[in-house]
Amino acid sequence: MTGLAQAIAGLDVVALARRLIGARLDVEDAGGLIVETEAYAQDDPASHSFRGPTARNAAMFGPAARAYVYRSYGIHLCLNVTAGDGAAVLIRALVPDRGLAAMQARRGSAMLCNGPGRLTQALAVRPEDDGAPLDGPRLRIVLSDPVADLLVGPRIGISRAQDLPWRFGHARAGGFSRPFPR
Repeated sequence: MTGLAQAIAGLDVVALARRLIGARLDVEDAGGLIVETEAYAQDDPASHSFRGPTARNAAMFGPAARAYVYRSYGIHLCLNVTAGDGAAVLIRALVPDRGLAAMQARRGSAMLCNGPGRLTQALAVRPEDDGAPLDGPRLRIVLSDPVADLLVGPRIGISRAQDLPWRFGHARAGGFSRPFPR
């Protein structure tokens, strides 16, 4: 078991989504602090794993602490952290602090990482990153001390199980994909 996998072992997907807030995510030359996540469990009708393993969601049923990368609406890639047993956490936003020029060149916009599609484009996440360990040479997540001051709200951009309060944000940061409800 890798270092990140050991650190998150035993966490359910909701606890993992909370734990990833404030963690550092780097993809080669660019990265920043994770400020927004969403949890998706295997028994969750909004999850890609709800109907069981497929070629598309295989990473969700593999080991924890791996990347689950998929294409959303046939356009944007999304990056998730696997929790094992068909569960994963979507990384919705981060505050970029490394490789800003490279991210701006990739995005062609000042809006870099406030949304899962923007984030993956800015960081140059690729489809072939699906299943890669998140403590490897290309993709790396380093946990920080847990963030105590979290925003909690319903997930967004889904049509099922919208009421679950499984979206989390860093209360002292900005750069969210959408505002949290008050």
